[in-house]
Amino acid sequence: MSHGGNSLFSLSGKTALVTGASRGIGRAIALGYAEAGADVALLARGAERLEEVRAEVEKLGRRAISLVCDVEDPDQIRACVQQTVAELGPLDIVVNNAGGFTCAGSFHDLEVAQWQREMRLNFESALHVCRAVGRDMTDRGRGSIINIASITGEAGLPHYSPYAVSKAAVIALTHSLAAEWAVTGVRVNAISAGWVHTDLTDGIATDPRTAEALLQIVPAGRFGTPDELVGLAVYLASDASRFMTGSSVAIDGGVSAFYGGAAVLEAPGGQSRSQKVPGTQG
Repeated sequence: MSHGGNSLFSLSGKTALVTGASRGIGRAIALGYAEAGADVALLARGAERLEEVRAEVEKLGRRAISLVCDVEDPDQIRACVQQTVAELGPLDIVVNNAGGFTCAGSFHDLEVAQWQREMRLNFESALHVCRAVGRDMTDRGRGSIINIASITGEAGLPHYSPYAVSKAAVIALTHSLAAEWAVTGVRVNAISAGWVHTDLTDGIATDPRTAEALLQIVPAGRFGTPDELVGLAVYLASDASRFMTGSSVAIDGGVSAFYGGAAVLEAPGGQSRSQKVPGTQG
């Protein structure tokens, strides 16, 4: 990817902050931004992995700082934002990626404390970051905030209702801030990820029975990879998307475009995927 000064997709001269940057989607986006010319502040809880990503960014010729941060703590977030501005300059791009599954189970069995933890990790973390960076961005009249949401925030996910609700809140925050800040020149968009194979989903993706059953509703027939979100993340951060705000764009292998049961999806050769899964009704 070119990051010359004339490229519409160039991030040259820009500073980005990425939460959850030590692995998975966050790491891929941070490296993609560096390839596009941005300097990057890397936030996560794990210092060792952060340092590895920092070294990778620097090998690409960009500046990087690694900041250990618990995104559930607004004081730590503010301190990291202040340090980033002091060392790398004002922020142009912010990616709220940190999050994950912390509980699963029947709605009847989940405790309120489990719901609260999921909301702190997936929604309130993004809220605190937006509060920490928003005033400076709106005062300066530019900036792009990209929230990593989920298709479950649009359609729901049985037994993971706290996760789905927290991601729905992220999408609502995206829409609200986009509408409020558009006049200032600050853009806010979301990427609604589908089933992407990362450390967090490895237990699902590597369990043959679970993975095969889940992929019955993925028209592409496979899990995504973190790298497959990078192109959109770069586009949303660049001047190429300067009139785009308030959007939630799905990268999900066709899940959000698909209506019907597993038997509707025909595999090559005319055999439905449902015939490949014992016990599936079709």
